[in-house]
Amino acid sequence: MNIATIDIIVFVSYCVLILAIGLYVSRNKNGKKKTAEDYFLAGKSLPWWAVGASLIAANISAEQFIGMSGSGFALGLAIASYEWMAAITLLIVAKYFLPIFIEKGLYTIPEFIEKRYSTNLKTILAVFWIALFVFVNLTTVLYLGGKALDTVIGTGDGSILITSIVGLALFAAAYSLWGGLAAVAWTDVVQVVVLIFGGFMMTYYALLFVSGDANSWLVGLKDVYNTVPERFSMILSKGEIFTPNGKDAWWDLPGLAVLVGGIWVANLYYWGFNQYIIQRTLAAKSLREGQKGLVFAAFLKLLIPIFVVLPGIIAYVMVLDPETGNFIKESLPSSFLASDGSISNDNASPWLIKTIIPIGLKGLILASLAAAIVSSLASMINSTSTIFTMDIYKSLINKQATDDQMVKVGRISGFVALIIALVIAPQLGSLGQVFQFIQEYTGVVSPGILAVFLMGLFYKKATNNAAILGVLISIPIAMYFKIAPDSWFIVNIPFMHQMLITCLGTIFIIFAISYVEGNKDNPKAIHLSKELFKTSTTFNISAFVVLLITVFLYSFFQ
Repeated sequence: MNIATIDIIVFVSYCVLILAIGLYVSRNKNGKKKTAEDYFLAGKSLPWWAVGASLIAANISAEQFIGMSGSGFALGLAIASYEWMAAITLLIVAKYFLPIFIEKGLYTIPEFIEKRYSTNLKTILAVFWIALFVFVNLTTVLYLGGKALDTVIGTGDGSILITSIVGLALFAAAYSLWGGLAAVAWTDVVQVVVLIFGGFMMTYYALLFVSGDANSWLVGLKDVYNTVPERFSMILSKGEIFTPNGKDAWWDLPGLAVLVGGIWVANLYYWGFNQYIIQRTLAAKSLREGQKGLVFAAFLKLLIPIFVVLPGIIAYVMVLDPETGNFIKESLPSSFLASDGSISNDNASPWLIKTIIPIGLKGLILASLAAAIVSSLASMINSTSTIFTMDIYKSLINKQATDDQMVKVGRISGFVALIIALVIAPQLGSLGQVFQFIQEYTGVVSPGILAVFLMGLFYKKATNNAAILGVLISIPIAMYFKIAPDSWFIVNIPFMHQMLITCLGTIFIIFAISYVEGNKDNPKAIHLSKELFKTSTTFNISAFVVLLITVFLYSFFQ
């Protein structure tokens, strides 16, 4: 095992601490059994700082810690748009989406669909989300997490891959299945501190390593920037940057689309209508606490590229040929090469941890990596069980279900979801840039779902039939771009453009069908008012500061 005893002690201590907190929070207080609200919404008791911390802990997983570092290695700082534009997205969710969700008293996002459209559409989307969480989110997080641990602790040849995957799954299940959202959220507060501190330490030591004899992180940062200044550009032009595998980075991050294009489809869908993200805000003490939690998370999102993107850029500089300054595939460490001979960018972060982190601190960095993985796994397990219990079991199977029955079904369904993911995860193999992979293929369904929600929230005339047909037609529209020959009309365009076109097309379809069906206000329409969207002075000032910082970042790294 490629890790010192002191690092094992630090890592095990972290695991014990998280389990202790999770099990303590999970206990039945005063002998009272958990209600459905206790288990699925933490009794609606979370303060703003717990909401914000839990949002970030749920968000930063292997997709970011490993996948986004890999994209930083391949594409440069421009991939940080997913983080910095998410900060603005969180403000939009806080001001315009959350007030409606809280007013409706939601447990789940599919529940909104039932209140606004119909039970049939809710069931369709509930099944979709359960499948997405189990077959995409849980499996990729387990696989990437296991792969990272195999690289850092083991030899990187897959010898402890399955052991690592099973260990991570059991760790997350140990407290999340029993304690529900309260256990997940309160352990997230500790996890996000470990995650951020460990992430900063990894970046710090990587910069010290690059600085050489200067032994200064600032000198290291200057060296990295001066070596590859083009990789610090946020708005890419076609042909400006190529990935190590020779792909034009513009196809992943097409110019201004990261500001005014398809990235809004990805971000609004993820932060506004993703159960395992928005569930934390639904569990806040009040609307105001939830909004403050979202703006707190927005501030944290501005910091995240420092330890999930910059390490990938540093790793890229470290593997450049020292004499020519050029990238040479043959000079890469063996851990970067996939079985088919292509470059596995997602090994950048694990390789850095293994290569440059000193003994004693490696255990802490490993703990931060585990924090990123386990917190997201716990969140996904809890949200999968919430949707199944509230939107399938209680809605279709047992409408008179008691609190005890719902909590029991929640635990069982979460366990089954985890077992399925455990079986699939080891089969995934190399996914290249997994962060981009997830974004691209989630982008097949997210534009249509986003259109249904936006029209349901803000267009009173949207009908149920229009929403169902819109979301069903959106999938072949999106798939057209994936499978049609390049000679067909407007096929060969970046996936961000594909998402935007699909979303706008679905909005038009919903509008057209609603018009044909009578063009009248739907009885289930959401009644909006200025008072509903009124926010506190604290929120408004904080939101303005987030906007200023975001504008500065894009201006500086233009």
